[in-house]
Amino acid sequence: NVLPACLLLALVLLAPALSAQQERGLVFNLDIGELCMQSIQCKSSCCHRVSGLSMGRCAPKAAEFEECTPKNIYGIYYKCPCESGLTCDADKTIVGSITNTNFGVCKDPQGF
Repeated sequence: NVLPACLLLALVLLAPALSAQQERGLVFNLDIGELCMQSIQCKSSCCHRVSGLSMGRCAPKAAEFEECTPKNIYGIYYKCPCESGLTCDADKTIVGSITNTNFGVCKDPQGF
């Protein structure tokens, strides 16, 4: 009888800590402006850096008519990918992705 009571007490005490960990973590589920190393860590799915020497920070995805980069395998961007429903009209060649010159503009694919 003591073991189930201790187990129940432990679950009650750990529940707030577990729910808080799901909302925001130290490594994943990071908010805009927090330091990151890969886009998968960010709620926005964009880890942005200004230059090759700067630290990455979580940033919002690019809106319509803003500069963007197509999604890449590196997981860190100089220009964030577009918001959902928009496409990045950019140079999608392998040379552009290697040299980080594949910037474009977010456009609505169903727009005029």
